[in-house]
Amino acid sequence: MTTTANESTRNGVDTATLFATLDAVKAAPEAAKFQFRADNEWISGTHSRSTIHGFHGVGAERTHEHTFRFDADHPAVLVGRDNGPTPVEYVLHALAACLTAGLANIAAARGVTLTEVHSTVSGDIDLNGLLGLDPDVRNGYQQIKVSFVLRGDDSEKLRKVVEQSRRRSAVLDIITNGAPVYIDVDAG
Repeated sequence: MTTTANESTRNGVDTATLFATLDAVKAAPEAAKFQFRADNEWISGTHSRSTIHGFHGVGAERTHEHTFRFDADHPAVLVGRDNGPTPVEYVLHALAACLTAGLANIAAARGVTLTEVHSTVSGDIDLNGLLGLDPDVRNGYQQIKVSFVLRGDDSEKLRKVVEQSRRRSAVLDIITNGAPVYIDVDAG
């Protein structure tokens, strides 16, 4: 990513819109309440497809400009057909994407120039938990590691941007603090 000559755009972020959004939410905090949704349909075996299109935000029902479809499956070694990443790999993607979006916005707001952002996210999981073979092993990741390579302004500014992104990441918050999950079933 590079900075354009347009002063209201830095690192590909429209800073004028970013600051206008912050001011609008400060003036009307209820506008910050959003509900995102995904519809999922089973295909076969461990293969399913999620569709993301509509959401609620700024007091109204809204839609994305495009409908997004994501396939999830397991690799053959885990009884799947490898039609897509595993659900736990999507969690890694979500974390990387959230941290990266956050640091791009924060850097732009602080006037910090980015020329390269790359991250690698890895998660260690023990299948003995989710397969029910060892009740003392958790079902999900035992740990997740994020490694960033950043280039741009001086390294101290870049580290501070990453730290602020870590503090503000919604996905990191969900992973580290959990969120209540309610499951409703209509079994006909």
